[in-house]
Amino acid sequence: MKKILLLGAGMVARPLVEYLLNQNFELTIASRTLSKAEKLVGEKPNANVLLWTTDDRETLDKLIAGHDLVVSLLPNTHHVAVAQLCIKHQKHLVTTSYVSKEMQKLDQEAKTAGVLLLKEMGLDPGFDHMTAKRIIDKVQAVGGKIKTFYSLCGALVTPEEAGNPFRYQFSWSPKGVVMAANNGAKFLKNGNIIDVPAENLFKNPLLVDFPEVGKMEVYPNRNSLAYIPVYGLTEVENLYRGTFRYPDWCEIMDAIKTLGLICYDKRNFEGKTYSEIVAEKMGVYPRNVKEKVAEKLHLEINSPAIVAMDWLGLFSKERVQIKEGSTFELTADLMQKKMMLPAGARDMVLMFHSFLVEKANGDKEVIHSRLLRFGNEKNTAVARTVALPAAIAAKLILENRIHETGVVIPVSKTIYEPVLKELEMLGISMTEEWGLPEKETIG
Repeated sequence: MKKILLLGAGMVARPLVEYLLNQNFELTIASRTLSKAEKLVGEKPNANVLLWTTDDRETLDKLIAGHDLVVSLLPNTHHVAVAQLCIKHQKHLVTTSYVSKEMQKLDQEAKTAGVLLLKEMGLDPGFDHMTAKRIIDKVQAVGGKIKTFYSLCGALVTPEEAGNPFRYQFSWSPKGVVMAANNGAKFLKNGNIIDVPAENLFKNPLLVDFPEVGKMEVYPNRNSLAYIPVYGLTEVENLYRGTFRYPDWCEIMDAIKTLGLICYDKRNFEGKTYSEIVAEKMGVYPRNVKEKVAEKLHLEINSPAIVAMDWLGLFSKERVQIKEGSTFELTADLMQKKMMLPAGARDMVLMFHSFLVEKANGDKEVIHSRLLRFGNEKNTAVARTVALPAAIAAKLILENRIHETGVVIPVSKTIYEPVLKELEMLGISMTEEWGLPEKETIG
């Protein structure tokens, strides 16, 4: 029986664990929270759990040596250390997070060792790559050119659950969402590179009408230009990867960023209230801080941003419980207290690809591809769509049906085709519309 090591037992782990145990693999879960791991495996005879923390490199070394493949759901900052040990012991690695510059440097070393470091094997990144590349390959196979490509994704609560002022609840790590808010972005528009600095990330969002959900905001996601060579889009003039949110999210997050409330700099918070910390960031006396924030941001007192920050507790006289930390930690912790997806609530995943294609004969057509999936009482939609691609890939690697080595993302047909076929059998697939008129182009 092949042996798989899973690092982490967090919010998206359950579907992966269930899938791999049902495939008759022996699975070991190493987690800092033993109770979570034990709950995931239940009484399954082919499962083991152990208490492990990321600073215990000696134990990790032994664990990797004793397994056939590693799946890591740890934060991305730990993946290089895991990958180095996988190369050392010639074991394959699957993760759902982005390829970092440090990880990319391991490419040749992994190839020499015959090891596959399969990254970006989740939802976004992951499922988005595979479903987009399948369409791109079909278009290019008959002489077509991709002129415009928009790839948009969002993990949200369903409209009936979006009751707080942010219209958002977390089905995964709040810190990951807030951290992503500090990124800048790049995309291509009419052949020109648009460079969006971090402070402008939430300004000027796109508005996209998504069937069955309604009008959504979209802000740019990281560096879209990096995917021009990855996807083989040599003729592209417009390329934009973005994130879906309900209306008002961008105004709210832009206000929070402008006030410096998601900065990483360490500060002394001992004895201070949230309102005092906000006032300190603004350089004003803390009395009537809400009104002063509204004035500084040129917003009405009942605007979505002011209402949301007030609801979150950023203007409250409650004392902060930590002596030293960053405003990033303060804001993320408040969100974790008030904005986690409650038991029984439904989340949803949206994905939308839009292509403008120039055919071999010069005619134009638009292709739209959409995903809308809802969570259920057992698993969230984001857990299934993040975890199952990674789980399926792990199985295919151990069945010797994926043969690549080095640092790889799932854009080759040998990876995306078998993974997408199995996901379709599990009820996860895009609905494609081909041959739409040019006026259906977004952006």
